[in-house]
Amino acid sequence: MSRWPARMTEPLKLKKDKLLPSREHSNHITSQYRHLLMIYKSDDANFINFCTGKTLTNGLQQDGGSCNGIVMGDIPARNNMISCIILNPKSGEDLDENESFNVDIQVDNLVAGSFTNPDTTYYTAPQQLVGGKIEGHSHVTIQSLGNNINTQNPPDPDNFVFFKGINDAGNGQGGLRAEVDGGLPAGVYRLCTINSASNHQPVVMPVAQRGAQDDCIRFTVGKGNNNNNNNNNNNGNNNNNGNNNGNGQGQGGQNGGQNGGQNGGQNGGGNGQGNGNGGASRRNRYRFGRTKGRRPFTKRPFVA
Repeated sequence: MSRWPARMTEPLKLKKDKLLPSREHSNHITSQYRHLLMIYKSDDANFINFCTGKTLTNGLQQDGGSCNGIVMGDIPARNNMISCIILNPKSGEDLDENESFNVDIQVDNLVAGSFTNPDTTYYTAPQQLVGGKIEGHSHVTIQSLGNNINTQNPPDPDNFVFFKGINDAGNGQGGLRAEVDGGLPAGVYRLCTINSASNHQPVVMPVAQRGAQDDCIRFTVGKGNNNNNNNNNNNGNNNNNGNNNGNGQGQGGQNGGQNGGQNGGQNGGGNGQGNGNGGASRRNRYRFGRTKGRRPFTKRPFVA
């Protein structure tokens, strides 16, 4: 049963220059939806002149913004809405530093492989359907989350470490892949999909109440900088405890206890030294994306 009141199933017929219905009609509308009527707008010319006097979208990706007069286009039926999930890497997975890996996704109800030139045809044509499904393509983008996988700060959309438009049809069953050549430096990352129509506009769905058309996961590389620091601190503390215990047993051992003290000291010292070396090797890592003798990792140029 629809949550919308019965009187809302038909379009409102508003008088010119008025945004609110009559009082009689308002009495039949629940209060939780009444605020929506305040922003309801209509246009006798179907907004055909909406972009008059504004900078028009002309196929270029304009950093300063623009106005696009292109219609939204074909909208699929409810049973053909797009749904997507990331298969690889897994959510929360830790990958090896600077080693290539594949991003694998599964997208349902997208006729993939339609990819127009993003330098000259950006947003220049409506969304179109093939067999009732949206014709288009997908993108994958990876952003750094710094050192905190549970960060409370949204990442800057203009900063990313990987972006790839997938312009092929994949396996023909919705399976798509992008290769991250050379991998990523140690850190914490968010991976997301961006499903689009042929001319790169976000896909448009038929209903408001629905699941999302894209997926995101978070993962780490080299256990992330924050995890490395925690491991170093913990290992360092454990090493000190091992050495102290070993030395104490060695000094305090007499007669029969002497052997125990020596064994305790040797074992404690040996373990401490081994762990200490391991911690020292991890401490050679510098801040995000840097190791000893390497240059800082910089954003790579990727085409939409």
